Formats: sequence, C-alpha cells, structure tokens
Amino acid sequence: MTSDGLPDLRREPHPNPMPDAERERLIADPGFGTIFTDHMFTMSYTEGRGWHDARLGPYEPLSLSPASAALHYAQEIFEGLKAYRYPDGGIGLFRPDANARRLNVSADRMAMPHLPEQWFIDSIREVLAVDAAWVPRQEEASLYIRPYMFASEQFLGVRPAKEYRYLVIASPAAAYFKHGPKPLTLWVSEEYNRAGPGGTGAAKCGGNYAASLLPQSEAIDHGCDQVVFLDAVEYRYVDELGGMNLFFVYEGDRVIYTPELGTILPGITRDAIFTLAAEAGWEVRETRYSLDRWREDAESGALTEAFACGTAAVVTPVGTVKSRDGEFRIAGGEAGKFTMELRRHILDLQHGRAEDTHGWTLRVA
Repeated sequence: MTSDGLPDLRREPHPNPMPDAERERLIADPGFGTIFTDHMFTMSYTEGRGWHDARLGPYEPLSLSPASAALHYAQEIFEGLKAYRYPDGGIGLFRPDANARRLNVSADRMAMPHLPEQWFIDSIREVLAVDAAWVPRQEEASLYIRPYMFASEQFLGVRPAKEYRYLVIASPAAAYFKHGPKPLTLWVSEEYNRAGPGGTGAAKCGGNYAASLLPQSEAIDHGCDQVVFLDAVEYRYVDELGGMNLFFVYEGDRVIYTPELGTILPGITRDAIFTLAAEAGWEVRETRYSLDRWREDAESGALTEAFACGTAAVVTPVGTVKSRDGEFRIAGGEAGKFTMELRRHILDLQHGRAEDTHGWTLRVA
C-alpha cells in the first residue's frame, strides 16, 4: 500500500494515537473539516535541490517563520479528494490522478514547483496506510483528504519563493446532507465577482475562496445556501458558485449546458459528468450561459433541471435563485430526475458499489 519512491522518506508513527473507542465515537458523526486523523505527510522543496525530506509523522502544529512568503503574498494551492469505504471493507480513491494533474496546473499559475503526480498519489497512500481506521463506514461518509503546498521561504519581497512545503492532512467527513440532498437556494452576486480573464479563477488557490467569503455571507443573509458569481466583464454570464460548478438541463432537447472554462475551476466531478451524461444519451455543451436565459427558461419550463457539483456535495439540485430583481424557481423548486440519478451513479462508483468501466477508482486497501 505504501511507496518508497518518495525522496528521503521517513516514517514516524504517532507515539500516542487516538484510542479506538474515541476514534469510533468521533467518526460516527464527524461533521466536516474539524476532526483530523493521527498522521500527516510533509515534504520540502528548495530551489536547486528539488523535493526532499519526505516524512510521514504525527499530525501536529507547524513551525514557521513570521516572514514565510505564503503569509504575506498568498502563494498557496491545494486539492480536495476523498477516500471511500467499499462494501467489502476496502478503501478506494476516485480519480486521484486528475487531482494530481490539477495541482500542477494550479502550481503553474501561482509560479510554484511541480509535484510529480506519482508522489502526489504516494503521499496519500502513506497517510491512508496508517490512518485507514479513520475512514467512516456509514452511508455517503468518507475521509476528506487535503493535499496542499505553500511558500515557506523567509523573505518580504514580491517574487516567487525559492522554498516550499507540501503537506497532506485528512479529516473524516459525514454525508454533506444528513437527510438527503435538498434543492439549493442561490443568491446572485451582482456587486462582487470571483475571477476575471487572466486571473486565478482556474487555479485552486486560497485567495479565490477568501474572495468568495463576503458574497457568501451576503447569500446567507438573504436566506440562501450558496452564492452565484457572474462574469467579471459584463456581469451577465453565469460563472460558478462559491465552491461548485453548475449545469443546466434541457430534457426536451437532451442537452445539458455548463459554463465554459477559463475563469472557473475545472472540477473533477464536473469532468466526470461529461462522460457519464454522454453515456446516458445527453449532449453536454460548454458555453456562456446568461442569467437572463436562466430566468427566462426556468419560467417557461424549457429548463427542466439545474444542479451544482463538487467533491463535497457530489451532485446537488438547484431549486431557487434569488437576486435583487426577485427570485425564480427551476421545476417548482424540486430535485430533478436526471440530477438524482446522476448523483446516485457517481456515489455508487466512488463507494465501490458500481462497476468502474473508466479506470477512475484506485483501490488502496
């Protein structure tokens, strides 16, 4: 299950891991992102030397200089994926190779070093080798895995850093919706945007999410679950949510529309949907999709479903859209048939309940 290909790898098991009974109590209802496993993976990068000093050790605080570049200039990227418990008790990952590739795309945009894709996967294997017991067994629960990289060099100058740290931490996660997915209510942000042409919208970097927090708070103040961002040029075309991609379903034409890439994150789930929808007889079109069209087609009934997708929420129906101009509903605010079938199909693949004909799943235990 583990790999010795990582540079200078040292394994230092936790001297006092969580007692079994306490761990089981915690993962029975873990919520999201507040409980962490016993171990973490770390590795360093130095210009001229490359990656070195890989270490699997106890989950513990980091020691950083107050002048670490990431703290001042936000040179930081991350990924998010999950480990799933299979019916036979085994553990698998869903498309980790795609996450590895996307990390390097983000690294390019943020002027950071590449991480070899196999080392990305091997670092996750190392954590799972010692923390497999932290993967929950209940329906739709999982172990959320957060690989990330940040500039650790001590300096105050506006240039790419020469030193970086890469880490992997893991956190048990409950089902995103305890009682099944309810259609989302969305708030259209017409004052703030997430990213513009030439910006960092396609990179998975912390700054994008920091910029979404204020409009997300505005959405919550209006009784909504998520914020919808429009394009930064005309404020007409739908971009994405604060943390999810969007799709628009036209059952009569057997066509699904989704915003084109460029300023939005190329989601791993989003990409899988292209393949699964095509296999189900749908045409998926990447195009600019305006807020006006969304409203008009929802009101006329031409738009039969809308859904969001992402690692955490998988596939989630969209029911209501609110803005300063009022609100409208898609299909009476109810979850659509195709949306829910697609959601179940992806969950079955992720949890090892369906045959994987695409080579997307990687069994690690």
